[in-house]
Amino acid sequence: MKEEILKMTGICKSYFLGGEEQPILSEVDLTVYKGDFVAILGPSGSGKSTLMNLIGCLDTPTRGEYILSRQNVKELGEKELATIRNTEIGFVFQQFHLLPRLSAKDNVELPLVYAGIHGKERKQLAEDILARVGLEGKMEHRPNQLSGGQQQRVAIARAMVTQPTILLADEPTGALDQKTGQQIMDLFHQINEEGKSIIMITHDPETAKSAKRIFRLLDGVLREEMARC
Repeated sequence: MKEEILKMTGICKSYFLGGEEQPILSEVDLTVYKGDFVAILGPSGSGKSTLMNLIGCLDTPTRGEYILSRQNVKELGEKELATIRNTEIGFVFQQFHLLPRLSAKDNVELPLVYAGIHGKERKQLAEDILARVGLEGKMEHRPNQLSGGQQQRVAIARAMVTQPTILLADEPTGALDQKTGQQIMDLFHQINEEGKSIIMITHDPETAKSAKRIFRLLDGVLREEMARC
């Protein structure tokens, strides 16, 4: 039996503008299993960013239930949510969000600093994960000394270094050329084959085809489109 690591049931999200309720997500149901590779595909304005923020515990739903690693997210306080964001979810963004004055290794070490891991252990973990993503010779380079693909590899290493339950990737190839983007997708496949669960947000149908399961989000409604082995 597949192990559920994330389950959303009846998730709704609305904002209030001028005293009127503006629905963004409507009755979203989503289950992600250990070892899954899920793509959430949708155009601009479909609610992708809102859903990503809910999955990443950066926002809370208006209605519905969200269980992540057997924890009811609705019952957690800010400190507990911050812990989840640092340990259960590894974020990979389109624009990398690396600190420009820090080396690749120092950028990767940051989540470990917040996790309270010190000294040689932190350094070794960062070096090991950077080697894993193919950056053995680039560890002391700053972001402006790296190509876009290399910067994204640093961002992936940073997301993975705490061994999160899920990698949550927002348009991970959006700032890259086609060849480099395919290399990043190949890396995601390798990571997934090793057992890591991935949720990828994208507007690109070709990128979405890389996933095992594809969900289409349109006007706040989520539907599974395709599943493959």
